[in-house]
Amino acid sequence: MGDMALNVFALFVPMVVVIVILAVFLSFVPLGLWISAISAGVRVSIFSLVGMRLRRVRADKIIRPLIKAQKAGMNVNANQLESHALSGGRVDNVVDALIAAHRANLDLSFERAAAIDLAGRNVFEAVRMSVTPKIIETPWISAVAINGIEVKVIAKVTVRANLARLVGGAGEETIIARVGEGIVTTVGSSQSHKGVLENPDLISRTVLAKGLDNGTAFEILSIDIADVDIGRNIGAHLQIQQAEADKQIAQAQAEERRATAIATEQEMKAEVEKMKAKVVEAEAEVPMALAEALRSGNLGVMDYYKMQNVLSDTAMKNNVGNTDLTKMFGANNDTDGMPKV
Repeated sequence: MGDMALNVFALFVPMVVVIVILAVFLSFVPLGLWISAISAGVRVSIFSLVGMRLRRVRADKIIRPLIKAQKAGMNVNANQLESHALSGGRVDNVVDALIAAHRANLDLSFERAAAIDLAGRNVFEAVRMSVTPKIIETPWISAVAINGIEVKVIAKVTVRANLARLVGGAGEETIIARVGEGIVTTVGSSQSHKGVLENPDLISRTVLAKGLDNGTAFEILSIDIADVDIGRNIGAHLQIQQAEADKQIAQAQAEERRATAIATEQEMKAEVEKMKAKVVEAEAEVPMALAEALRSGNLGVMDYYKMQNVLSDTAMKNNVGNTDLTKMFGANNDTDGMPKV
């Protein structure tokens, strides 16, 4: 019994070792993927698959696109695809773009397709756009004609991707901005909004002639005006605002002049009050001056009485003259203020 157990143990241990070795081998080598590649006519060695696993590259992301490329007749190898995958690119997308470009007779190499993909653009969509142009619709673009009427325009821009300018070329936002600028310029140079409504194709012809696709990743094929609408009377609105502003300025200036006049009047009143105060002060000094003259002998008593008599006579004559004039002109005045004859 002991010898039999030893024999069974001796047979069991090698089998376990073989199973462990096979498990480790299959964990590093995708055997099913290797068989699929061989059956598709793609020559890939076991060691290449093991190397991809060690470099932490998913073999299925390389082998399956490689099978598609080779079946489509593309000259692409596993090293190129693996290098692109290690750079962070989308291998499957690049291979689909190459196949689509090859079927459409477009000149697109693997290096250019990989560069476009690494630049962050969808190279497959770009190839499709090169074959089937895309229509970009602008939002409502507001412009004002010379007569002050606002014109709103929606344009549809038909573009085709330019594969040679995809790397470093501007995107759709630039196309929309340039078309909007061209519409504003064209409408702004029109004498009247009626001319824009009568010939909307003038906008598309003028904008298209400006070469708006320079420096972009697209080629503009056509610009079509989809809708034209009339907005506000901007000129009249601006005139109303200007008139209101002029009115406020005039009111402010009038208020300033009024404040200046009031200040001047107050200053003049203050000056008059000062002069009155000086007169009162001077009149108060007259008796003192007369008393001093009497004391010093410069003025005699009889001279003082004579001066008082002269002043009294003068006051009486003034009163009599005023009374006579009042009686004469007050009793005989007509409605026009002239005395009757």
